Amino acid sequence: MKKNSIVGFVIIGVILIGFSWYNSKIYREQEKVKIQMDSVARVQAKAAMQEMALDSASNLIAASDSTVSRDSSAVNSIYKDSSLVKASTAQEEFLTLENDKIKIEFTSKGAQPNKVEIKNYYTYDSLPLYLIKEKASKFSLVLFTNQEVATDSFVFENAQSTDTSVVYRLPFDEDSYIEYNYTLTKGSYLVDLDIRFVGMKEHIQKKVTSMDLHWVLDVPRLEKGYDNEKNYSSLLYKHPNSKDVESLGLRKESVEKDVRTKINWVAFQQQFFSAILVSGNNFNTGLLSYNIYPESDPDKNLMHCEANMQVPYSIEDEVSMPFQFYYGPNHYKTLKSYDQGFEKIVPLGGWLIGWINRYIVILVFDFLNKFIGNYGLIILILTILIKIVISPLTLKSYMSSAKMRVLKPEVDKINEKYPKSEDAMKKQQETMALYKKADVSMFGGCLPMLLQMPILFAMFKFFPASFELRQEGFLWADDLSAYDSILNLPFSIPLYGDHVSLFALLMAVSMYFYSKMNADQMATGPQMAGMKFMSLYFMPVFLLVLCNNFSSGLSYYYMLSNLLTMLQTWVIRKYFVDEEKLYAKLKEKAASNAPAKKSKFQQRLDEAYKMQQQQLQQQKKKK
Repeated sequence: MKKNSIVGFVIIGVILIGFSWYNSKIYREQEKVKIQMDSVARVQAKAAMQEMALDSASNLIAASDSTVSRDSSAVNSIYKDSSLVKASTAQEEFLTLENDKIKIEFTSKGAQPNKVEIKNYYTYDSLPLYLIKEKASKFSLVLFTNQEVATDSFVFENAQSTDTSVVYRLPFDEDSYIEYNYTLTKGSYLVDLDIRFVGMKEHIQKKVTSMDLHWVLDVPRLEKGYDNEKNYSSLLYKHPNSKDVESLGLRKESVEKDVRTKINWVAFQQQFFSAILVSGNNFNTGLLSYNIYPESDPDKNLMHCEANMQVPYSIEDEVSMPFQFYYGPNHYKTLKSYDQGFEKIVPLGGWLIGWINRYIVILVFDFLNKFIGNYGLIILILTILIKIVISPLTLKSYMSSAKMRVLKPEVDKINEKYPKSEDAMKKQQETMALYKKADVSMFGGCLPMLLQMPILFAMFKFFPASFELRQEGFLWADDLSAYDSILNLPFSIPLYGDHVSLFALLMAVSMYFYSKMNADQMATGPQMAGMKFMSLYFMPVFLLVLCNNFSSGLSYYYMLSNLLTMLQTWVIRKYFVDEEKLYAKLKEKAASNAPAKKSKFQQRLDEAYKMQQQQLQQQKKKK
């Protein structure tokens, strides 16, 4: 490879690393300023609210001429219904429902979940896994009576409670109330919620056809690697009667979307756990958004999610609004068991890649897991099975490359025969004819490799999203779903990170030796020198940097794949391909007098060559 080309690659690499470092530095500075501004804003807002409260209290005290207490006057100035006045000042109480899967602490203020613990799972720090932390969520209906009423501002009465259910009521008068009925059945991550409006016809205006529902949640950090966790977390939703789900996107810092069509459910999806809200009557519309918290967030939150939805409402003596909450793992089979399309939130790829993962990889993975408890061994067996399945394609690709390689002396003779540039088309014609007589396809080596690419991409999607690998250790890796680290650096290298992943390093080394093993099989020439440099040095270093923060299971799979491919190549060369015999056989075919049937491409090439020759003759005649 030319010296100038190598210098060019080095300069480009330095520029990319420098640009990434500069962007990272600017981003960190902006995040610090943002955190400071948010803190100042919260302090100012709190001070303003306190000042407003003091002003309101002063005005009420000055205006009070009766024996009614100042507190009652203050409350009555806000809420006109006496029952709401009482509910706004009542003492908040807590109640817990749990089964073998989840534990939910409800608060009577707003009759909503206050904390949700997913049982049998833990955070990376070995702490109980709370998908909803205390005071980190809000679930509220906003309706209009003779004033705006948000249910999360009131303390509901505990009308009834059992081991599996709790009924909350917010009375407006003796015969009118809003009722929340939560039910948690055994062995389920689903919580049923039936919201009933009883006798509210007298309080809600007849023209009202919908209500606002606000669902807000600060999703906590639960996994080892911040970058990997945020890159696989998002907000998703599903339309009724649709098989697919819509996503606000992955790897984005802040997204907002106004959905003007009906929505069946909304999911706040963390990498491995999700909170999903389902509406039995569907939502009319929704304003959806999420914002990623910086890694330095003191509360260790991952993202702030909001869903402001419109719920259909009809004026009747009794109205029922059925909802369901899912609080649980993003385990494909578990999600699929609820038959509501929840499994589509697992990012397994598009139609082809997703199909390979859902109906081949996951099935094989689960089958092996019945007999083998070590996921490192499962990945090894899965890799071997994949190599066996695609071995015919590998053999065909290698044979095609070998044929092209052994015919190179004949191709060189054709190149010597037509050294002039104006004979390029004739040279290509004869080369194509040679390949055709020898029964060699120019694309024979490429097509089998292209057919293997979907499997490669399927693995790239599967490992980071595979719930089965979460917190499963193998060798020095303590979590195959996150990066492994044998050395923590005292500084952070742009793009690379602040640690050294041994699996990523071994994967890069195996790729280098695999490329070196095949380098002697590549054709010579200035263009191929560049290809050799890319395969020998650039790609191993590029993947080393890329995979250092990725799932260690993915790096482990790629390492195994490289090693097994090297073994396959050695076996094919030693036992399946004798290049001397192959050359003799191809030369014999090429020298035969039997006319080879021309392909359509070669026919078009012949026609183009004839037209070129006619144009050259016409130009000579004019001269």
